[in-house]
Amino acid sequence: MNAPVISFSRRLRVSPFELRSLEGSKSASVYNHLVLPTCYESLEADYWHLREHVQLWDVACQVQVEVQGPDAADFIEYLTPRDVSRCQVGQCIYTPLIDEAGGIINDPLILRLADDRFWISLSDSDVLLWAKGLALGKGFDVRVFDPDVFPLSIQGPKSADLLSRVLGDTIRELKFFRFIETEIAGTSVVVARTGWSGQGGYEIYLQEPDAGVTLWDTLAAAGEDLEVRPGCPNLIERIESGLLSFGNDMTLANNPLEAGLDRFFKLGKSADYLGRAALEAIAEAGVTQRLVKVVIAGEPIANPRTVYAIQDAAGEDIGTVTSAVYSPNLGKNIGFGYLPADGCEEGRRGTVLTPEGARELRVANDDWSSSLE
Repeated sequence: MNAPVISFSRRLRVSPFELRSLEGSKSASVYNHLVLPTCYESLEADYWHLREHVQLWDVACQVQVEVQGPDAADFIEYLTPRDVSRCQVGQCIYTPLIDEAGGIINDPLILRLADDRFWISLSDSDVLLWAKGLALGKGFDVRVFDPDVFPLSIQGPKSADLLSRVLGDTIRELKFFRFIETEIAGTSVVVARTGWSGQGGYEIYLQEPDAGVTLWDTLAAAGEDLEVRPGCPNLIERIESGLLSFGNDMTLANNPLEAGLDRFFKLGKSADYLGRAALEAIAEAGVTQRLVKVVIAGEPIANPRTVYAIQDAAGEDIGTVTSAVYSPNLGKNIGFGYLPADGCEEGRRGTVLTPEGARELRVANDDWSSSLE
């Protein structure tokens, strides 16, 4: 089946980088109302290039919600079970936002630009109007708005080599999940040591959309001998690196405890937050399912359009595979899935139902070392 072509209109926001990022892309998706390239040469070729060199990613779709005002810190605390009071100016934290039932609204990075100013850097879900409604309804003295900030990501093992040519070698000293405010090619930017890959990199937050092409071209020229080229988040690499995708591996129907996001926060912070009672009740009762890494037997598998059912030996449905892909580096199919909390230990077997037929599945270790032999 041939994929349909994306139709552009005012309903899709314009990325400052799309004159460069869409050139040569073979496929794209829509993410937070912007176009996100999803493949250039091929999924596997893009993967190997990302692991070996450096890429420029147009991730303007990682839109920001800005919160500023006297109650900004208290309001950000109200959105998440993570203790935001520990977040310093110049720091980023990864954390779930939850609703009144403990369901995951989003899993953003939160950047603290000042004591009373934050950016919520979003995965694919509409948070702006939800946050505006909460702020108004709860009486927080804040302004919640879209600041027109557009991230450009540099990812790959040569990313520090590239960026140091533009900003100097001191950029190599920037710690993970920290950011600085600086200039590139005369344009004010925020540079964070973050990114949606396990290969290392940076995210550059552009605040002057008209400078998007200049910023892209400056970085591309600086890394020409490093084999820099356009890229995008890669399904193989992000699963290998254990990175979850909101909308795929977790949705509003999931809570952060079963999705394993509780490693980023501790229950019991002093500040109140939306969904606190619900989340504490879930913790006390114990989750009924857990997200785990899985290895799947057979030929290279396609990523599920929705989910693949997991069955036990008796043919009963017991869980789902949420993401899956063949890893050419590991030589096997790997993915994520939900299984009953009392039966998701490493080595647990099951059968996953794919369009190509039933496959054996086994729960894997953190390094995907579970064998199907």
